[in-house]
Amino acid sequence: MALTTDVKAELVSIRNAPPTVRVAEVTAILRFAGGLHSIAGRVAVEAEVDAELLARRVARDLAEIYGVRPELAQVQSASSHDGARYAVRVIGAGETLARQTGLLDQRRRPVRGLPNRLTTGSREELAGLWRGAFLAAGSLSEPGRSAMLEVSCPTSEAAMALVGAAHRLGVAAKAREVRGMPRVVVREGEAIRSILAQMGAQKTAAAWEEMRQRREVRAGVNRLVNFDDANLRRSAQAAVAACARVERALEILGETVPDHLRLAGELRLAHRDASLDELGHHADPPLTKDAVAGRIRRLLAMADKRAQQDGVPGTESAVPAGLDV
Repeated sequence: MALTTDVKAELVSIRNAPPTVRVAEVTAILRFAGGLHSIAGRVAVEAEVDAELLARRVARDLAEIYGVRPELAQVQSASSHDGARYAVRVIGAGETLARQTGLLDQRRRPVRGLPNRLTTGSREELAGLWRGAFLAAGSLSEPGRSAMLEVSCPTSEAAMALVGAAHRLGVAAKAREVRGMPRVVVREGEAIRSILAQMGAQKTAAAWEEMRQRREVRAGVNRLVNFDDANLRRSAQAAVAACARVERALEILGETVPDHLRLAGELRLAHRDASLDELGHHADPPLTKDAVAGRIRRLLAMADKRAQQDGVPGTESAVPAGLDV
């Protein structure tokens, strides 16, 4: 929620945009934050937003661009968690405004998508369109596995039009439906940073990207730590199992074990945490890793064969329960 508030605060502070861009932005706000109503037989245009500053900006743009005088009112929120909401209403000149902004077609039918002139406009106009849609119904979550920038849409046609505008800006976006509500979602990290920057939220885009990179580094470190922990755990278990089998092998063979195999077994027991390469350095004369491994392997095989002949438990019986042999 904090990130969403930061984005909207930065976007609503943008000033001196070209007239066509302001038209795209205010049209998107009316489309995504409101709709058409019939009041006393007249068409009324209404937009409901979550900030008084945004409501006043919409009212100002409508007055400066279309010459209408909107009404401003604080309205009851549908949820106690949403905070105060503000409505911008145009009643007297509602039908004319609806036609001018593309909410009504020439036959007085409500338009379900977005005006074609906006979705095929310049990059600046497309960015203004996205800015208006986000100000009206957008949200941004923190970087992470479930990170996304999302805009709730009034219709599936409006969602597809917004997806098309995003693609024209070089941003991958998808339309989906959640609990019957059409939504447009941007998920990939670089795409989120890009659309934020193109909408005009440069500071938030930079902060979001920095947060994303920190989390990726932290996640990478955690993966390495977990990987090392797992390797150490497996190595420790393998050492315990190996030593238990060697002890059992020496017990089974007793005085009959060949000297070179006994020395290898005793090396393993004397240096329980050492690697095979380190065991070879401890030998006198030094042995290669393969030589140590071969001697221990033959020691265990000889003991298991003797145990099978004598009908006694072999070396694997000495490994503690729960450890891999």
